[in-house]
Amino acid sequence: MHVILLERIGHLGQMGDVVSVKNGYARNFLLPQKKALRATDENKKLFEAQRVQLEANNLERKSEAEQIGEKLSGKSFLAIRQAGDTGQLYGSVSTRDIAEAITAGGFSIERRQIVLNTPIKELGVHNVAVNLHPEVQVTVAINVARTEDEAERQAAGEDVTVIKDEELDIETFDPDAEERGYEEAPEADAGASENPDGT
Repeated sequence: MHVILLERIGHLGQMGDVVSVKNGYARNFLLPQKKALRATDENKKLFEAQRVQLEANNLERKSEAEQIGEKLSGKSFLAIRQAGDTGQLYGSVSTRDIAEAITAGGFSIERRQIVLNTPIKELGVHNVAVNLHPEVQVTVAINVARTEDEAERQAAGEDVTVIKDEELDIETFDPDAEERGYEEAPEADAGASENPDGT
């Protein structure tokens, strides 16, 4: 299906471009979200008549997004999750979780604005891209930790998944012990077992 883009879309083109897309993508996303019009002669005339207004609206939205981006860029948000000793999460942190964490931090963000190629499945500080506008993208940090105290330690650069040696009460194996004279215990007197009556 051929459509006229009503705003810039990263992998497709700029506002006003006529592009060919899959029918499902147009019907399920571009047309309902009012990001495009079907490329008919009537719609082309309509677009040209409204082009100045559309460009003005786009500039206004871009300007607002840039102002929000200046405040949001580089901020860190906390996500408390349960995880094992190795740092592997019991579950994952999705775009919905990230959007909720950012919204709780005072910014109104929808999950579709979060750019996350794969869900976050381990503890740590993860950089995540947020699309505020088709032409404005900022990066925020998502601090995934088991507790707030752990989150503070992670933010300071500490790896909370490392178990310190002094915390472990395990006898360490020494491969050189035998060479230094620590030999196996001597076997019981062989003669005693051969002559049980002592003769």
